[in-house]
Amino acid sequence: MEKEVQREFIYCSGAATEVLKVGSSHLSGRDVLFLIIPGNPGMVEFYRSFMQTLHSLLGLPVWAVSHAGHCAPPDSMDIVEDASAAAKRDVFGLDGQVQHKLAFLHQHVPRGTALVLVGHSIGCYMILEMMRRDPELKVLKAVLLFPTIERMAQSPQGKVMTPLMCQLRYLLYLPLFLLSLLPHGVMARLVRLMFSSIPDLDPCVLQPSVEMLGSGDCPVNALYLGGQEMRMVLERDNVTIQKNLDKLLFYYGVSDHWCPVTYFQDIRRDFPHGDFRLCEKGIRHAFVLDAGRDVAQMVAEWTRGSLRG
Repeated sequence: MEKEVQREFIYCSGAATEVLKVGSSHLSGRDVLFLIIPGNPGMVEFYRSFMQTLHSLLGLPVWAVSHAGHCAPPDSMDIVEDASAAAKRDVFGLDGQVQHKLAFLHQHVPRGTALVLVGHSIGCYMILEMMRRDPELKVLKAVLLFPTIERMAQSPQGKVMTPLMCQLRYLLYLPLFLLSLLPHGVMARLVRLMFSSIPDLDPCVLQPSVEMLGSGDCPVNALYLGGQEMRMVLERDNVTIQKNLDKLLFYYGVSDHWCPVTYFQDIRRDFPHGDFRLCEKGIRHAFVLDAGRDVAQMVAEWTRGSLRG
């Protein structure tokens, strides 16, 4: 039986944040915690099946923390506590999102907790930055899934999306606003239509997709973060990778247009003793859409040795 998922909304770095928890919701400081850092958009409900499967296989607490402002908070919460302070800190930008994750750890996870960090897409970049900025974090393992950690704008998908997210972003705000005004039922049918080409779609992604489009704020914040990703994720952080090589596991997609196979070949050449794996199962970059349980099974297998150690 799948473990119940606890859903919480908090302010972290002054921004609305959603936290999903499977297993223990309170930590003693002697626990091992799996913490998921999502891709973009960073709505953690997309990872529900992935988290439940991981917990069922390992029996350890699995938490996920959304990106700042990548959630649909209850009506009693604004997207930010203080708009001017949030703007000053640029909490929705790439650097602000990294600080947001460190703030979450410092405020909500006891300092002695052993961490298994699982990043997806831009979440992998954030994990490397977290490890660089706070080398005292007790990281047992960091699993980086479909890692967008370098040359994002030069990737095949980046070449398409960079003009959209950098130069044309503001043109998308009006249609996104109008979309958010649609009745819930119409929005749900629209989302189903969007995903109709995916035969094995995980049903857990439907509701957060409706919530995201209906919120108005979330897609705007996702576009803003995406624009910064294109401009800021340039050179790979080889220093941090080398320093933590024994803790890192990278998993690349064989047909991933955000981090193509050439990036896998380059990093494996530069770090011959690292743990770099190339997907042999045809899993898409957005694995949560139809392969969350499969990827969770792999992550459980990869990390068991570190948990015993």
